[in-house]
Amino acid sequence: MAKLLPDIDRPRAWLLTVDGAPQSYVDLDAPTHLEFEYVRRLAHVLDEAAPEGRPLDVLHLGGGALTLPRYVAATRPHSRQDVIDADRGLLALVTEHLPLPDDSGITLHAQDARAALEAAPPAGADVIVADVFSGSRVPAPLTSVEYARAAARALRPHGLYAANLADGAPFDFLRRQLANFAAGFHHLALIAEPSVLRGRRFGNAVLLASQAELPLAALARRTAADAFPARVEHGAPLRRLIAGALPVPDAEARPSPQPPDGAFSLN
Repeated sequence: MAKLLPDIDRPRAWLLTVDGAPQSYVDLDAPTHLEFEYVRRLAHVLDEAAPEGRPLDVLHLGGGALTLPRYVAATRPHSRQDVIDADRGLLALVTEHLPLPDDSGITLHAQDARAALEAAPPAGADVIVADVFSGSRVPAPLTSVEYARAAARALRPHGLYAANLADGAPFDFLRRQLANFAAGFHHLALIAEPSVLRGRRFGNAVLLASQAELPLAALARRTAADAFPARVEHGAPLRRLIAGALPVPDAEARPSPQPPDGAFSLN
């Protein structure tokens, strides 16, 4: 069940919920206003993907209310963005009630995310943003090492992959995701709140991967300055987290763990 709920404090702002869980927030008058912390972290990655204002070619796996595509269109005019979402009904709901500007450069595709990624042109994207959930779990086809290799193939040599994931201690899912991307990328990082990284609660973590050096210092400054500060883990701490975890082939891939009751529900 998808619902669009108006924000009484902002006249043209809307919250999209799916099965009662907050999924996206959009202010049509202020597309750079980002309500959710994990979305801000993904936006920081997009901000650091190229010099300020330079257009990007972005592949979004998962659409929601198109919060990040709208953000990129506002901050980097003339960017080319393809949004993949298998939920035709959700795309229709969002585009009818929260229409995109005519010159947004955003193209919507009602497709399966894994199939679309594998069909994407080689080295065609500057950034891939993955925020795909079936209910409250990342689907199994997007959790394998073959999926990670498909992402590496679709990115340009300097390109960035950024995924919104969710897990809690002992991080079995997150460790295997990192192992998947370590098999196909030279550089990895993880952005999350300290309480999540310490295993004190279940929560979001943004996984970053690239063949080129990641903008770690800039991302650390940006995420530390947020209302809910996050840490950027990389290097030795990340290797310790991955230690012992093996890449997951398609035949053994499983969805991300079911969040605890109330983890992402509206209060």
